[in-house]
Amino acid sequence: MKAFLKVSKKAGLPPGTPVHVGERKAESVKMTVLDYTDTQCEFREVKQVEECFPYKDKTSTTWINIDGLHDVSLIEKIGVHFGIHPLIIEDILNTGQRPKIDIFEDYLFVVLKMHSYNSAARNIDTEQISLVLGKYFVLSFQEREGDIFEPLRARIINAKGRVRKAGSDYLLHSIIDSVVDNYFKVLEGIGEEIEDVEDSLIENPVPDTVKKIHSLKGESLFLRKSVWPLREVISTLEREESPLIKKATRIYMRDLYDHTIQVIDTVETYRDIIAGMLDVYLSSVSNRMNEIMKVLTIYAVIFIPLTFIAGIYGMNFNTEKSPFNMPELSWYFGYPFALGLMALIGISMLVYFRRKKWL
Repeated sequence: MKAFLKVSKKAGLPPGTPVHVGERKAESVKMTVLDYTDTQCEFREVKQVEECFPYKDKTSTTWINIDGLHDVSLIEKIGVHFGIHPLIIEDILNTGQRPKIDIFEDYLFVVLKMHSYNSAARNIDTEQISLVLGKYFVLSFQEREGDIFEPLRARIINAKGRVRKAGSDYLLHSIIDSVVDNYFKVLEGIGEEIEDVEDSLIENPVPDTVKKIHSLKGESLFLRKSVWPLREVISTLEREESPLIKKATRIYMRDLYDHTIQVIDTVETYRDIIAGMLDVYLSSVSNRMNEIMKVLTIYAVIFIPLTFIAGIYGMNFNTEKSPFNMPELSWYFGYPFALGLMALIGISMLVYFRRKKWL
């Protein structure tokens, strides 16, 4: 997951110049066309971009999907034929866009971030999706092949639900709804990571735990940056008086807005939990250090009087002619007496510490 893109190759170019900005995630460009009405459906892969052109003027609903953005000339040809502004083509090719919506007289342009959770690597894979809504068509531009829209395509092909009976505006809603629903799967994966880190915090906090916490913090921040602008996009689709959005579809947009709010609430909850986890880690490390220091201090306190006794009897002064005689130096039981005294002091101090509940 990369949060920053190099855009230096656009420096000095005039606005609207088509330049691919971002990582190349597909070997070749794949184009598919899904054209349908309530009674018929056609799904096929096209090899030449010109094969997509006749669908612009058809009254059936058409979904044209392009996987791969590195072929700038191909994207430009589609944009010219479908009447897309050069600035919009530039935004499609720049994969560092913030989720947004641009409204024109005869089409709408929407940018989204599609996230998927990689359970093996335990991280989030992301790509940008650009959508163009026309009167009878939807154009979708993705960075790589493979997406989360297979269930939607299956519903259209098998005539499940109301999507075949609705128009292109409902298709746009269904695409965005698939993206938002997949956010919940991503949040489930992050939630499992948070539980694992919490267990390690309680059982055995180690320096690697901090790395995991910072990784989770970055993932939650990245999700937040994707979802908060998406809320405004969906709100605009619900409230904007555009002839491309039917009144019947606005109700579904409102439901989609509610789902987005749920995602935002979950993301904010996770951020608070992750922030608290760092405090718990610091507290755990501090408590562990305090326990270690307490044990070391107790040992030091026990051995201080023992060292004092050993120091007195280790001075080796000749006291035979001195009034300050040390009789223990020539006493037969002097050595075991000194050892016994040291043992008695040590045991007494251990008993005292235990009664004080310091041990």
